[in-house]
Amino acid sequence: MSPDFIREALRRVHYPGFSRDIVSFGLVKDITCEPGLTTIQIEVQTADPQVPEQIFRACHAILDPLPDIGHAKVVIDVKAPSAPAVGGDVGKSSIPGVKRVIAIASGKGGVGKSTVAANLAVALAATGARVGLCDCDLYGPSVAQMFGTSERPLANEQDQIIPIQAHGVQLMSMAFLLDGASPVIVRGPMATRYTQQFLRQVAWDHLDYLILDLPPGTGDIQLTIVQTVSVDGAIIVTTPQEVALIDARKAMAMFGKVNVPILGLIENMSWFECDAGKRYYLFGDGGGVREAELHGVTLFGRIPLDVATRERGDSGSPIALLPAAASKVSAAFHQTAAALRATVAP
Repeated sequence: MSPDFIREALRRVHYPGFSRDIVSFGLVKDITCEPGLTTIQIEVQTADPQVPEQIFRACHAILDPLPDIGHAKVVIDVKAPSAPAVGGDVGKSSIPGVKRVIAIASGKGGVGKSTVAANLAVALAATGARVGLCDCDLYGPSVAQMFGTSERPLANEQDQIIPIQAHGVQLMSMAFLLDGASPVIVRGPMATRYTQQFLRQVAWDHLDYLILDLPPGTGDIQLTIVQTVSVDGAIIVTTPQEVALIDARKAMAMFGKVNVPILGLIENMSWFECDAGKRYYLFGDGGGVREAELHGVTLFGRIPLDVATRERGDSGSPIALLPAAASKVSAAFHQTAAALRATVAP
């Protein structure tokens, strides 16, 4: 029995709520093998007591049946994270040039998360705030399309990436680094490296808010982000039907495990309003409202579904660029941005 063998076995132990294992996340600090005794040192940064307990049980479930291991001693060093405050005057973000970091997340795809993130960034910028949008969905980047730009970013003298500017928002996306329809083919460690580079090596210029458009689900990139930077809070995007709300709950639970505050929910595609003014609740009525009340969080906004939102997203001119009086969807995004700014002051 060798430390390398034990380390490989521990790759079957996932961090609670995530698909990635504790070895690849660097939580296994030391392994010693002596006759009759194997000691594993693990370091976890969390305020949730269930996380180390689950890791402890999962490790023993993997190690105890192994032949010739003797007694498996799993020692977990739990360190309390420094959770960021929300609202009022708080400490600076760990990203240079950024005051506030807000994650826009969803438990599943297809709920319009990137559309919400793009329009929320535009609406926040309209309040006079300096706003950046980082497209963290490496495998399905859409920010370049939604903002109508295919520029290639340059680098400054410090070898930092200079973000692209469009519609008053500073942007970074994998799409700016690719040719046309080229796919992103990267495995977990490389995805982690790209994500860290987007957060740490981009020359964000004095931002009040950096909006992170996360990929759907609860995977490696999400955990990489919360381990790399201090996130002020997460906003969960959902549609009203129960199928979407189930996954929204998973996303909220994930952020709870890594000590990122849930700022609130945004209910997208809340209804469709025909030319006669009648509303049709295509995905159900009020699911996001009830979910926010259930969890005691803010419902920042309910965004209607309409054709113009899709058309303007496809053409690179987010609907939030329209005056609120010209579009009910634009008005909903501007109201949502105002509610967010009132909750998390720059």
